[in-house]
Amino acid sequence: MHSRRLHFVLASLLLTAFALTAHAQKAAEAWAEWESLSPENEEFTVLMPKNPTTESTTFPYHKMELKARLYMATSASGPVLAITSLSGIKSDPAQYTEFARFNSYIDAFKTFFPSKVRSKETLVKMTLVSSRPFHGYTGRSYKITLGDLSGSVNAFVTRKRFYAIVSLNNKKDEALEEKFLSSFVLPERQAEPPKTVANANSDQQPAQPLDPNTQNTVQPEGESTLPATPNNTETANAQPSTPNPAPGQTPGQQPQGQKRPPVAGGMLNGKAIYLPVPEVPAGEASGVVLVAVLVDESGTVIEARAVSGPANLHPAAVNAARLARFAPTLLMGEPVRVSGTLSYNFVRSN
Repeated sequence: MHSRRLHFVLASLLLTAFALTAHAQKAAEAWAEWESLSPENEEFTVLMPKNPTTESTTFPYHKMELKARLYMATSASGPVLAITSLSGIKSDPAQYTEFARFNSYIDAFKTFFPSKVRSKETLVKMTLVSSRPFHGYTGRSYKITLGDLSGSVNAFVTRKRFYAIVSLNNKKDEALEEKFLSSFVLPERQAEPPKTVANANSDQQPAQPLDPNTQNTVQPEGESTLPATPNNTETANAQPSTPNPAPGQTPGQQPQGQKRPPVAGGMLNGKAIYLPVPEVPAGEASGVVLVAVLVDESGTVIEARAVSGPANLHPAAVNAARLARFAPTLLMGEPVRVSGTLSYNFVRSN
């Protein structure tokens, strides 16, 4: 009797192994053929497994309605290759920066994409890896985790659309990820012609400003305008020093074409309308990190730099600071930029 049971268990194991092998082989054969994909009304070209699924839809994002297109190849063995194409947030530097537009699209992507991969509600985690332009367009690279899948996202924003190129897998496959991500191509960005009076009086409606509560810009590359050391004694209502007014200019009025310098806001923790908690790095860590930030006229953090505290906690504090939101600060009735400091207290877990 015991021998018969043992034979039954072994037979079951062999059948399961055979089924898994056949399953994996079938998936590999399905992805044996790749094709160049250049969808109509899109700007990109990419190499994908043949016959990917496509979907076009719309979804609400704050007070806007975004159009979404999804191109996705999935395999029963785990890998998911996808491109999400979003539009609906107009490119209008007069209303908000390109970094704010990019990060609003990233926020919308995290709302839209997970349910397309996993039917059940699944938490998506994205960690910024690098910031790099791509053919002249603003671009970022992220590590992404979605349930049991993990991988990479390359994201770019053009004048018309936002693209997120996603490679997910339940095991590490660098060759597959590189083959897909590196095949994505956008045409070189063309220099925009200077605006003319005729353009200013055209019938085109300006884009609606984004809700400042949703803008979470990351720090742009280039020279920082943050102060060398934080000043915690000045208030956001203090008026910055200005040169003597020109003839005919009202005292305190900013000369035409000159951007007003930021006001000093001191410690800004209590003034934030949204202050996310930083992710604690792996291992035990404790200490207080001060992050100098520059907040733009809409209340979005556009620069963040750690100025004190344990060095191993700097990245987590800076990433959290970049996502903070503030109500616009008014000076003489006009919104202004504010420089100040955010404090993050990391407590050692027991």
